[in-house]
Amino acid sequence: MDLGIRGKWAVVCAASKGLGYSCAQALADEGVNIVINARGAPDLEAAAQRLKLRNPEGEVITVVGDITDSSIRQALVDAAPQVDILINNAGGPKPGNFREWTDQEWRAAIDTNMLAPIELIKSVIDSMAGRGFGRIINITSGAVKAPLDALGLSTSVRCGLTGFVAGLARQKDFASRNTTINNILPGAFKTERLENTFQVAAERSGKTVNAMAESRLATIPAGRFGDPAEFAALCAFLCSHQAAYVTGQNILIDGGAYPGIF
Repeated sequence: MDLGIRGKWAVVCAASKGLGYSCAQALADEGVNIVINARGAPDLEAAAQRLKLRNPEGEVITVVGDITDSSIRQALVDAAPQVDILINNAGGPKPGNFREWTDQEWRAAIDTNMLAPIELIKSVIDSMAGRGFGRIINITSGAVKAPLDALGLSTSVRCGLTGFVAGLARQKDFASRNTTINNILPGAFKTERLENTFQVAAERSGKTVNAMAESRLATIPAGRFGDPAEFAALCAFLCSHQAAYVTGQNILIDGGAYPGIF
């Protein structure tokens, strides 16, 4: 299927590895020009080189820095002649016991996982609507629908972003102008983030990391952890011409782990 986005420009945050990189890779495979961001220069440059191999005729531009910094956000937007696709993504705050989270950690989580994405949306959405094409994807978490106690800090602020998007996506100024906003809620995918979560859980429980991984695996009907490429394929579709009628949605991709009907 031709997704109809060849030659478009995308900004992908936290794209040096994990789900962010996989999304950038899927877009590069569709011929999209990409501006990628992460805080670590070596990993980001290595990711850019791999993306260029997948799309030799396309552009891959790197912007190193923390998206909570307004100058970095501006640099991301300015790096492309226009932003047709925005993939908001950021590593979540550390898991743990809510009694141990400091005021500073709460504020950092809000800045990173709620306010920074909102500011990026604000900087591109009007121009997207003006051109008659825009796709905004927020990578949040399956914990937004099925909270995990150890991820309470992450879940709280991601729910704030989810609530904001629910109203914004349904404004006719955007929805009627082929400009969509959707959230993808990943479950357990084979990423460094998942490994870190198991490590923290093991330290808290006194069990081994393998035991924590097996325990989580037992809750997934698919019988395995997700492949980031599967997540990226969904992301690419939501950025496509064919997905123009999908907006304001929270799409869970978790191997059937969530037990609810809705």
